[in-house]
Amino acid sequence: MTQSPITSLGDLARLRGAPELSTEAAQRLRAELSEAMASANWFTVGVMAPSATQALAALRALERSQTWEPMTVVTGTEEQGPVFLKANQNGGSIRIRIEHGLGEGILITGHGDDESQPSTTWGPLPLTFFHEAGADAQH
Repeated sequence: MTQSPITSLGDLARLRGAPELSTEAAQRLRAELSEAMASANWFTVGVMAPSATQALAALRALERSQTWEPMTVVTGTEEQGPVFLKANQNGGSIRIRIEHGLGEGILITGHGDDESQPSTTWGPLPLTFFHEAGADAQH
C-alpha cells in the first residue's frame, strides 16, 4: 500500500468517511488521539456504520481501549440498513437510528466540565480503529 496521506488528526477533519490507514499512520493517530483525549473530561461518540451491529462493535472496542464503563443502549433499531450511533459518556446512553447518506467512521468529541474548555471533535476514524488498538490506545 502507498503511504497514507493522513499524517495527523487534523487531516481527518476534512473527510466525509474514514480513510484506509497504513499501520504507521494508525499508530501515529493513536498516539496523537491519546494525548488529545487526555485533556477532556468526558466524551460523546458518533459512529456511522453499515449496520447497528457494526456500529455497536466499534463503540465497544473504543470503550475497552479507553477502559470506559460500558454505556447502555436506550434507543435502538430493528431495521436493517446504515445507522448513526450517538453515545454520551456523561449520561451513559447510546442511541442508534437508521440514517442514509452518511459516510462511515467514528467521531469522538472531547468535552470539558464547563465552557472554558471548548469541545473538540476527532475523526472520522475507521470502524476497526480501536479493534486494532489494544492496550496501546489507553490514555
